Amino acid sequence: MDASMKSAALDGLAVGSVARVHDVSGTDPTAIRLLEMGLTPGVEVRLVGRAPLGDPLEFELRGYRLSIRRQEAARVTVGDR
Repeated sequence: MDASMKSAALDGLAVGSVARVHDVSGTDPTAIRLLEMGLTPGVEVRLVGRAPLGDPLEFELRGYRLSIRRQEAARVTVGDR
């Protein structure tokens, strides 16, 4: 993540960037599923890679790798570590 950025969506990270989750927007089943998969406030995530067409995105967090769609990652607000 660029040093000038305070917070952004998870889908905006560059490959190799590390950020900390601030919030997951919504209370619908998708938001709940993201929280259940470990994207909870305070967790550190690293963007490992993107599929050739940019979707899905692969993240590393809590000692495992997670692949989610770009539209799902856009619902997760992250900030500086």
